[in-house]
Amino acid sequence: MLDADLQGQLKTYLELLRQPIELVASVDDGAKSAELLELLDAIAAASPRVAVRRDGQAARRPSFRIARVGSEVGVEFAAIPLGHEFTSLVLALLQVGGHPPKIDDALVERIRGLRGPLQFETFMSLSCHSCPDTVQALNLISVLNPAIRHVAIDGALFPDEVEQRQVMAVPSVFVDGQPFDQGRMSVEQIVARLDTGAAQRDAERLATLAPFDLLVVGGGPAGAAAAIYAARKGIRTGLVAERLGGQVLDTVAIENFISVPYTEGPQLAAALEQHLRSYEVELIGGQRAARLLPAAASGDTVGVELASGATLHARSVVLAPGARWRNMNVPGEQEYRNRGVTYCPHCDGPLFKGKRVAVIGGGNSGVEAAIDLAGIVAQVTLLEFDTRLRADAVLQRKLATLPNVRVLLGAQTTEVLGDGSRVTALAYTDRASGDAHRVELDGVFVQIGLLPNAEWLQGTVQLSPRGEIEVDARGQTSLDGVFAAGDATTTPFKQIVIAMGDGAKAALAAFDHLIRLPVPQREAA
Repeated sequence: MLDADLQGQLKTYLELLRQPIELVASVDDGAKSAELLELLDAIAAASPRVAVRRDGQAARRPSFRIARVGSEVGVEFAAIPLGHEFTSLVLALLQVGGHPPKIDDALVERIRGLRGPLQFETFMSLSCHSCPDTVQALNLISVLNPAIRHVAIDGALFPDEVEQRQVMAVPSVFVDGQPFDQGRMSVEQIVARLDTGAAQRDAERLATLAPFDLLVVGGGPAGAAAAIYAARKGIRTGLVAERLGGQVLDTVAIENFISVPYTEGPQLAAALEQHLRSYEVELIGGQRAARLLPAAASGDTVGVELASGATLHARSVVLAPGARWRNMNVPGEQEYRNRGVTYCPHCDGPLFKGKRVAVIGGGNSGVEAAIDLAGIVAQVTLLEFDTRLRADAVLQRKLATLPNVRVLLGAQTTEVLGDGSRVTALAYTDRASGDAHRVELDGVFVQIGLLPNAEWLQGTVQLSPRGEIEVDARGQTSLDGVFAAGDATTTPFKQIVIAMGDGAKAALAAFDHLIRLPVPQREAA
């Protein structure tokens, strides 16, 4: 099950175990249970501190619990956690085994102070690149606070439960049997949901921060590059973001990042964060920018008001808020979001195994989604508004070879239809004839591009008709001392490598702006 290289890596990791652990398996006579036991035996063979038991009493089979010997500490997987979840497995082994997590002490104390008991369940997919963050966050919380339990469930192993719970998007998190949230979540976000006083305390702390020389808004490739370049200049640098990594976290295969033949979004996001933490950058995560407050006069600071109520101040600002998936904006889309309407074929595709789905969009993302889904679902209908597909020729050739894919050109989606609980059909109009049509299906995957996260800037900096931040060749916006970079700007070609260069350029332009300002009077220490 684990090749020699993976087994060797696992052995190295497990040398970090500080306390003995048991892998308590709940199995039956099925093939998947045999596969799970093979994995658990391979893990035990990699470390003398790991033992396997086969007497687990969990209702879900196959499943297993990683338990710290002689304590209540542990996490549970109703899954064979390989693929994207192998990292979750390794981290759970280490954390249950006493290896300290890489989070700050203040967050650890907040987790330990959460009130229980709480039972979390996360339905995930092994092909989902968004799921590991949520699984790892809840695993860590349950290790640090034994009053909180967590089980990660592979929906493909338990389709009846998926159907009963009406899980149509992953990750889907339940607490004490009730829906908690869907989508990628960080430790900070989950703790903020559970600790109702956290937002107020965070706002009070942030309000005490001294003004930055440069504040970056956004934690994606553009924001990270800007912060690193600024910190290297020796100026006081801050970065505020709702999540570090930005849209990269939702990207699977990356094959055009120069000098790196292949990587994946979450890996690149982790590398960005590690690089940021190697410099003196004040990282402020889990915070959403709500309003830009221009300097009242020359030399005054620019303010960034956060949704939490706090306001950060800086002598210069780089805006790098990135972009998000574009919606169809048709009736039924929001009503059936995560109930058949989804935006990630890699994450949610396995939930539609053997069913009929539609893909909206004929660009690279749409055609790639149709190709991927064709190997899972019964039928894919790809709808493109234009009279031709816009995807690369190599993708179109591949698409044409798939017998369970049909392509509808000149098709304008008009409505998502459902029975009140899930999607049942899609309505569209043939743009050439004007005829209305209906496609019976179970899921709709929307792949029609990105929308800049710049609405909150209306009335402060100049925006283009498409809602992008207008910038010049130096990344300067219409507001003095405020620069912008990345996918939210008018810079053409939305690519990771371009966003990084954009961020570096904006930071250098901001530094050039700062050295021409009067030297600020610092308060005596």
